[in-house]
Amino acid sequence: MAGFRYGPYHEGPDPLAPPYDVRAALDAMGDSMLEGTSPADALRDLLRRGLPDEQRRRGLDDLLRQVRARRQELRGRGRLDGTLEEARSLLDRAIGQERAELFPDPSDEARLREAELDAIPADTAQAVRRLASYDWRSPDARRTFEELKDLLRRDVLDAQFRGMKQALSDPDPAAMQRVKDMMAALNDMLEKDARGEHTQEDFDNFMREYGDFFPDDPQNLEQLVDSLARRAAATERLLASLTPEQRAELAALMAQTLEDAGLAMEMERLSSSLRQRRPDLDWSGSERMTGDDPMSMGDATTALQELADLAELEGALRQDYPGARMDDIDEEAVRRALGRQAVDDLAELRRIEAELERQGYLKRRGGALDLTPKAVRRLGETALRRVFAQLDTARRGDHDQSDAGQAGELTGASRPWQHGDEQPIDVVRTVSNALRRGEYRPGRSGGTAVRLTVDDFEVLETERRTAAAVCLLVDLSYSMALRGTWGSAKQTALALHTLVSSKYPQDAIQVIGFSNYARVLPPTELAGLDWDMVQGTNLHHALLIAGRHLEKHPEHEPIVLIITDGEPTAHLLRDGRSSFDWPPSRETLELTLAEVDKMTRRRATLNIFMLADDERLVSFVQEVARRNGGRVFAPTPDRLGEYVVRDYLRVRRGRGG
Repeated sequence: MAGFRYGPYHEGPDPLAPPYDVRAALDAMGDSMLEGTSPADALRDLLRRGLPDEQRRRGLDDLLRQVRARRQELRGRGRLDGTLEEARSLLDRAIGQERAELFPDPSDEARLREAELDAIPADTAQAVRRLASYDWRSPDARRTFEELKDLLRRDVLDAQFRGMKQALSDPDPAAMQRVKDMMAALNDMLEKDARGEHTQEDFDNFMREYGDFFPDDPQNLEQLVDSLARRAAATERLLASLTPEQRAELAALMAQTLEDAGLAMEMERLSSSLRQRRPDLDWSGSERMTGDDPMSMGDATTALQELADLAELEGALRQDYPGARMDDIDEEAVRRALGRQAVDDLAELRRIEAELERQGYLKRRGGALDLTPKAVRRLGETALRRVFAQLDTARRGDHDQSDAGQAGELTGASRPWQHGDEQPIDVVRTVSNALRRGEYRPGRSGGTAVRLTVDDFEVLETERRTAAAVCLLVDLSYSMALRGTWGSAKQTALALHTLVSSKYPQDAIQVIGFSNYARVLPPTELAGLDWDMVQGTNLHHALLIAGRHLEKHPEHEPIVLIITDGEPTAHLLRDGRSSFDWPPSRETLELTLAEVDKMTRRRATLNIFMLADDERLVSFVQEVARRNGGRVFAPTPDRLGEYVVRDYLRVRRGRGG
């Protein structure tokens, strides 16, 4: 008999898990977009704030604060001249021990040695070079000077290769020879790669032999080069961060140490290769450290390398450059800097971005982020709910009716059903027709069943609802953004479009935006729409487009609603170009009012919603109302949607809608 064992699933995402719910994330984005923010900016704002309704999850701003706190902590860790200070201390001790040994000796040789010590330069590097051939009489002084040379050798190499200090803790000369062999093999591998001859097998063989020198455990040559180049660049920045005197002294000590160790040539080869491969790194910058404790050269280089990594991570977390994506953030860098919890937070934020695209709410086109019709529908519903929440309870109207957008009131008559009819079925007449045909059959429980055919069905006649051709003209000019009314206008347009599409599908709505020119705004463009940073309020062009929409629907009742914060300042020339004048030219006003008169002849009432009280605007809309008979409203921006939707519903009810 077959047996089965069960355990956790480790082959990727749980295939039985429900789809990730990003609707709350989309709604949070909608809050920004309905205020006038683009989809890309709204997504970035959401990722900065973090997941909605997820208190334990942090956004990019929280991670940024952690990164900046970590950078501040590193800067306060200590001073960069620790190796130089310790080298000076050991040198002074060795010289002092030698003088103590020479002082009791009355011989001329002792005096000559003291004179030689007196002539030692103050510069630590020059002193070490001079004393390298000195025959120490004091055993303690000799041991101290050897300790100094070991310190320099370990710290200088540790600055270039992280973890080298541990590898060189063994004083056996064979350990130093192994370092030389490693560097020669490394340089040979880099040169072989430059010729296009390197293979992964070469790298694997190298790591088997010298992997203990590289605690980062790189998996290929590129990872190794990246680690070494970042370390080498940090060493250069360490020198640049010191005073000129300290820089010269430490650089000379490094050169002397490498020369004494027989590594000067190999180190020069390596530095040249790393610079050529990673010229993008900061090789000349500097950091200001504020701590009091001296750090060794290796520790200082590690701190500077981490500071550089944090600076790079901070730039990626800001996501404020063109084409920024969550994939740009290095997960490993986040783990090193902030720990495992931050990696989990980042994964959740990435999941939001990915799921919004995968579930069909967002799409990328030419590097830009766009909303899909699915997302626009949801945001439109959100905008409409907000508008309805503002309507007075006593005047909510058709939006609460379950049959809104259906047929009108029953007339009491019925007629045969036709394909496409949406009227209610007349059950009594339908069954009566079947009975008159006399087609029966025995029922399952012993009774008689009546067989219905298509010809038996009848529907109840209703009053015909009047369809409307709706034009919403929305000002897109720069002044709308300056006055802070653009977000309200966009939310209103989206809410009205959703209302008409869902509750009154027999109506034909067209949203027209206008600035220096006018254009039809499709539903998918509404939510992500931005204002135009141009001069001109071309209501003349907008009315021309609206007139064409009304003429395409001659049987529909015309409804024209205009949202604007300024008088017309532009009109369309015969050649199709826009002409701008401020104050408005006489020609602009005449052409615009001529289109108003055409609307009046079409029986289209123009209702205008003013978002400013400028004298010229008030004068203009009063003239439009006089010529057309339309109404003028002056709502506050936060009540614009309520006014527009309520006016649309009023007009529909008044015209049999």
